[in-house]
Amino acid sequence: MKINSIIFSSLLTVFLLACGGKEEKKTDGFSVERTKATEQPQENTSATNDVPASERITLDNKGVGQIKSLSLDPEINMEMVEAGSALFKTNCTACHKVDKRFIGPSPKGIMKRRSPEWIMNMILDPQLMVEQDRCAKDLLVEFNGAAMANQNITVEQARSILEYFRTLE
Repeated sequence: MKINSIIFSSLLTVFLLACGGKEEKKTDGFSVERTKATEQPQENTSATNDVPASERITLDNKGVGQIKSLSLDPEINMEMVEAGSALFKTNCTACHKVDKRFIGPSPKGIMKRRSPEWIMNMILDPQLMVEQDRCAKDLLVEFNGAAMANQNITVEQARSILEYFRTLE
């Protein structure tokens, strides 16, 4: 009987020692801890990650499309502004508001952030721009995947809208 109680006491001691020493933190609710198996290289630099695409200044980027070079007259053409304003109201205000962020970015101050060529290319062929231009891709992400619709605007109409944008400083 002594041997049984010694064996039982020894086993109980070993069992208690084996289970002890491990501290478990208890938290309320549900949580998941995940780790990445491999680290993927990121295409964006820290400078582009710090500033939202809608506020980023990329005046040296002309975008992708048919407009390669565009020179603007120092004086604003008010006839083009009127035509551009009307086109903007009929074709663009469903997604763009002049004074605030909406489905798409506000055009106010766009001339201080983008080159005239980039703006024209984005108006003329937004799908091509989103496929091949880094800034346009970043805008698509920033605005929750809301892609700009191709409004089948002519080059002359796009130029009028651009002239209207020049007044939105």
